[in-house]
Amino acid sequence: MASAAANTLPIFYNDLIPLSTQDHAEYKTRSVDAAPFLVTQHAVPLTVDEFVTAQRFVPIIFSAGADSVPLALMGLNEGVNIFVDDEGKLRGPAYVPAYVRRYPWMLAKLRPDSEELSLCFDPTSPAIGVFDEGNPLFDGNQPSELTQGVLKFCEDFEQAAARTGQFVRELQEMDLLMDGEVAIQSPGNEQPFVYRGFRMINEEKLRDLRGDQLRKINQSGMLPLIHAHLFSLQLMREIFEAQVTQGKGPVAQPANA
Repeated sequence: MASAAANTLPIFYNDLIPLSTQDHAEYKTRSVDAAPFLVTQHAVPLTVDEFVTAQRFVPIIFSAGADSVPLALMGLNEGVNIFVDDEGKLRGPAYVPAYVRRYPWMLAKLRPDSEELSLCFDPTSPAIGVFDEGNPLFDGNQPSELTQGVLKFCEDFEQAAARTGQFVRELQEMDLLMDGEVAIQSPGNEQPFVYRGFRMINEEKLRDLRGDQLRKINQSGMLPLIHAHLFSLQLMREIFEAQVTQGKGPVAQPANA
């Protein structure tokens, strides 16, 4: 049974094995009401298909480095997620990124010399296994209706991820991404808390785009995505204040630190 190497696994996944009728004929999936793996995850990958909805709930930023990816900020500090409690249950209204909803499933290449993707899952997840109750993954030797739905969701996610990669490449080609910095003044602290280590759209360069460039990003559908990202940054202060309310705010450092 093939298993992915630990150092190549994406976040949340502890292991990854392909689903097969031979090994998992009796397996079922069951609902879980908590995601413990989210408790200490403050940033989650986001696809462009989610920007418009997600921007109402979370700041959307881009990771630092040459290969930037969009991220939904669920907390401003490492190890802090304001949207779930200590058990990983949602605290209230929130947007759960498709990356999270996909877990413990994903499409993956089983061989580096092949482009074929196979439906795989994390066997350490409590949602999949041999249970007395639950929804079967197979109907005889064929994938069940539920498994077919999972496969479709994962295929849609991969397509959205490809669109996201193209979106970021075009932003980089137009040099619209810059290093971000946000300073938040908290009552009772002389110095503001400054957050760096992410990228964001350079609004000045966006305003200075040539007419043909602006027409291109408008016709391609990039412009609404850019605006969704920019509008979402206003939520950073709300995330910060929620951290403080939950007792998870950053600790002020001495002025000379």
